[in-house]
Amino acid sequence: MSAVVLALPDGDVLGRRVSDLARIQYGEVASRRFPDGETYLRVATACAQQHVVLVCTLDRPDEKILPLVFLADAARDLGAASVGLVAPYLAYMRQDRRFQPGEAVTSRTVAGLLARYVDWLVTMDPHLHRYHSLGELYGVPNRIVHAAPALAGWIAAHVDRPVVVGPDEESAQWVQDVADRAHAPCVVMRKTRHGDRDVEVSAPDVRAYHTHTPVVVDDIVSSARTMVETVKQLAGAGLRAPVCLGVHALFSTGAEQALRQAGAAQIVTTNSVLHATNRIDIVPMLVSGIHDVMNEGRSGGQ
Repeated sequence: MSAVVLALPDGDVLGRRVSDLARIQYGEVASRRFPDGETYLRVATACAQQHVVLVCTLDRPDEKILPLVFLADAARDLGAASVGLVAPYLAYMRQDRRFQPGEAVTSRTVAGLLARYVDWLVTMDPHLHRYHSLGELYGVPNRIVHAAPALAGWIAAHVDRPVVVGPDEESAQWVQDVADRAHAPCVVMRKTRHGDRDVEVSAPDVRAYHTHTPVVVDDIVSSARTMVETVKQLAGAGLRAPVCLGVHALFSTGAEQALRQAGAAQIVTTNSVLHATNRIDIVPMLVSGIHDVMNEGRSGGQ
């Protein structure tokens, strides 16, 4: 059976990149909003007996999830042999338990919704927190691809005498992996979070690295408060202006400007979420994950 890539209109760039590298036909999807805000959607490419690959990174998830469900359901109704989802950034992972009485555990809700409409899932470095695996949350075959090799390759190629800096103890193992792959030393900051935009960061003794270029690495850059405070601490310790490296470039309003004002020499992200700071292409790794999970499904594996 053949396959086709479908993407919502705002995911066209990423969808076409996946299509090109995977050598899978790119299908046409038309979508617009009715005056009352409802979504109109039409799949203009035949899906019957096709393995449909939906490409949708889930930044701004409340705008995207319902149209994505419509697209998945339409593909299946049009006779698709299977429907899979490639979501480089997977949203709604932070609320993984009830911290206060009455809170909605939204990670479970979103996972349950999406898993009803797709047969498999490929994503990059999801923020699992208290889940031991993605399979605990999403009851479909899945592949997690990791950005560490791509980040390390970029550091090795572009940064003079790097020292890789982790923003908090939670990131230590992941950041150490990036540093080891880049053949660079690694230090980890200590972070105390007082609120969504109130973060306190303290640095270990970094005086030994005054001739190195700090590379601050984090998986998600949203408010960027953690990175901002880390950059300030490194500047206060007399180190060179740091490079800030992120996997998922969410960047809330003013976040990028705040990083630059804090003294970041360069801001670099992957294209898991499209942004002007994208310099690292992670689509080849996503395509490898797609082939793995699709081949597993065809061979009857779990």
